[in-house]
Amino acid sequence: MSQQKKQSNIVAIIMMIFLFGMISFITNLASPMGDVLKNQFAVPNWMGTLGVFANFIAYAIMGVPAGLLLQRQGYKRTALIAIAVGFVGVGIQTLSGVIDNASAMGVYLLGAFVAGFSMCLLNTVVNPMLNTLGGGGNRGNQLIQVGGTFNSLCGTTVIILTGILLPSISEAKIEHVFPLMFSALAVFAVAFVAIAVASIPEKGKTASVVTGEKSQHGPLSFRHFILGAVAIFVYVGIEVGIPNILNKWLQNPGLDVLNIKLAGGNAEAIAGSVTGTYWLLMLVGRLIGASIASKVSSKLMMIGVSALGLVLVTTSIFCPTTSFVNLPVFKNAPDALFGLANVPVSAALLVLCGLCTSIMWGGIFNLAVEGLGKYTEKASGYFMVLVCGGGILPLFQNYVVDISGDYLTSYWVIVAALIYLLYYALAGCKNVNKNIAVA
Repeated sequence: MSQQKKQSNIVAIIMMIFLFGMISFITNLASPMGDVLKNQFAVPNWMGTLGVFANFIAYAIMGVPAGLLLQRQGYKRTALIAIAVGFVGVGIQTLSGVIDNASAMGVYLLGAFVAGFSMCLLNTVVNPMLNTLGGGGNRGNQLIQVGGTFNSLCGTTVIILTGILLPSISEAKIEHVFPLMFSALAVFAVAFVAIAVASIPEKGKTASVVTGEKSQHGPLSFRHFILGAVAIFVYVGIEVGIPNILNKWLQNPGLDVLNIKLAGGNAEAIAGSVTGTYWLLMLVGRLIGASIASKVSSKLMMIGVSALGLVLVTTSIFCPTTSFVNLPVFKNAPDALFGLANVPVSAALLVLCGLCTSIMWGGIFNLAVEGLGKYTEKASGYFMVLVCGGGILPLFQNYVVDISGDYLTSYWVIVAALIYLLYYALAGCKNVNKNIAVA
């Protein structure tokens, strides 16, 4: 019996790690799909980004209910609900590729919105469920790190594969990415069955302690938490906005910044590879961050990455687009699938920002909940809600592209956001409400 339970746990662990990857897979797919929507439906950049917006705005709606659902239904039921919602969401997005073009975009956005609910639920349940399946402690933390690594790899892969699958961005259609959508549907289906038959250890319910007086304080009573919540909103916008605009800029057929007409290759594949490298560097940054976290404080790390990101983005804005550097990419050309391609230095600098954004979530979270004590769990719910910044800030950034006619100009939005993060790391994270009892 014990052996069967162990095998059941192993299957559940594998499925949860796959679902950890699906969070990034589905979320990152929304970004290049914005380019597909823009060209297939002939809409402005900001409207093409509505898929990303729909995906992330779901967090604002589902953030708090997701936590309550987990408390009431437990890990297994919440995971099954999340998987089922994800299957429906991706299914609706897939359906948009085979229906009449007049209503296809609206159907796709509905699917992105539904998928966003699933991603929020999965984010809420995957981390604690992996920790529980691992038995807590170091083993549980190890499984979370493995899941995080797979998450980064899936985020990198989906961007690269989308670039390879698209024949030409000017001719791109939703149906061209069907292989990725079918893969997601298959993973969701297999994961649902595996989790349904698996024996998942649930956390025992703790009885509520009734006190004579309800606390008049909460996370929002702390200034450094409020500023930190805004920092999370800004950070997710930075993380998504940098590669979103970068991909659009590099594969724009009218600009031909990659000199495809002379150098050859496939602009979509090269742009996808460059943008995918940004996500790959986020994985590298997380590994570096994990190795030095015990020696370097969250505050110092946040100051460092915010300042470095500020330098990289500002330099990329002013760097001449005629300056190039060789980067290894998937060229998807008749004579070479993989090789070196000339990429603007500005693009390379933006790619390096992946090293900076990689550790920002953990840094901001640690600084924002420092000294919150019993209010920490409730504070986590607010953070999940404010993940919606990943849909709102890029939408605004794309609007700047539309009104300015220049992709690099839109990165001033990122500069302003990084200045705020630097301020938070330097001064805003200080707890000035130490008089509030948190025990």
